[in-house]
Amino acid sequence: MPISLYNKLVFSIFVVTSPGLEPFTAQELEQLGLLKPEQEPAGVHSGGVTFAGDVHAVYRANLWLRSASRVLVRLGEFAAIGFNELRKRAGALEWERFLKPDMPVGLRVTCHKSRLYHSDAVAQRVAAAIGDRLGSLPQVHKTSDEDEGQPPQLVIVRLAHDICTISIDSSGELLHRRGYRLATAKAPLRENLAAGLLLAAGWDPAAPLLDPFCGSGTIAIEAALTAAGLAPGGRRRFAFMDWPGYDAALWESMTARAEKHRRRLPSSGRPHILASDRDAGAIEMARANAERAGVAELIEFTCQAVSAIQPPAGPGWIVTNPPYGLRVSPGKDLRSLYAQLGNVLRAKCPSWQAAILCSDLKLLGQTRLALDTSLRLVNGGIPVMLARGQISM
Repeated sequence: MPISLYNKLVFSIFVVTSPGLEPFTAQELEQLGLLKPEQEPAGVHSGGVTFAGDVHAVYRANLWLRSASRVLVRLGEFAAIGFNELRKRAGALEWERFLKPDMPVGLRVTCHKSRLYHSDAVAQRVAAAIGDRLGSLPQVHKTSDEDEGQPPQLVIVRLAHDICTISIDSSGELLHRRGYRLATAKAPLRENLAAGLLLAAGWDPAAPLLDPFCGSGTIAIEAALTAAGLAPGGRRRFAFMDWPGYDAALWESMTARAEKHRRRLPSSGRPHILASDRDAGAIEMARANAERAGVAELIEFTCQAVSAIQPPAGPGWIVTNPPYGLRVSPGKDLRSLYAQLGNVLRAKCPSWQAAILCSDLKLLGQTRLALDTSLRLVNGGIPVMLARGQISM
């Protein structure tokens, strides 16, 4: 199919998010002009957001989304209660839009409350269906590890209540892999979750931001990327670049416009982003990561304890991920640290907005800050909450 016609096709697109971040990813999509409630399908679901869009929308979502994990294109959805039916209906799908003959494919299959419940057998039939359509069996990898390098083209097959949904991943590596974080401190926060915390906190990029437990600097770096208007996906490859209809000229023009979109911030108008940690090694890593991200000049890194923070005058935001004893210093009593954090914030940051990620309500209680803990998230497989609110004296 000519690229000009391919670019006009409209797909059902599903943006995968970490649990709890769905409304903030939807907010991003609306700001990008991609999520339009009046255009079906469109909506927020558990685990992601659905919208209708063309190839341009697929490229744009991958380039600009900060809080998302993947961008999937729905290839087809159909009922299947037998293996012959599964192969026949999967073989009728237009695989040639996304796969080339003999292209390596990663198949990820889940089955839930369906008569076809054996995931390996389902994977075999889907692989055979691809071969039927393309004329040769693909090189199949049964699963793709989310943390490996550039994976083979991922195909996601989900059987639920005898309905089979097949999706093509357009992202490749997970979107949190921006390319800047080669050095990480203990228990690193994923980039998309850090961006989600900033969105959930309602941070104004023109206002000061302080992270007193910055670790490898992810929150501060994501804040600086946002303030500078830098596209998070501008420095990496995507799976869609290997699709038969990939439009290199469209992508190049899109990234060129993104570079022009970058806000050239004068020294007097820079966002005041402060990041500190008592671990000198972590600060060294954070500076190196910020250099690779191209935003080191927008962040002031300091090696110091939380008691030594010196926030700028005027209202601002505290967004931070302090240790909570599960992966960093397990078994250590952190109650005094949280009590000290609360005391310092009341004394030095009155009327500031706070967003504190933590897994333990009792630890948060030690801060004696009146914060809303209703937002539940997952950090590295650990259920956590983002406590948000205004700091009162």
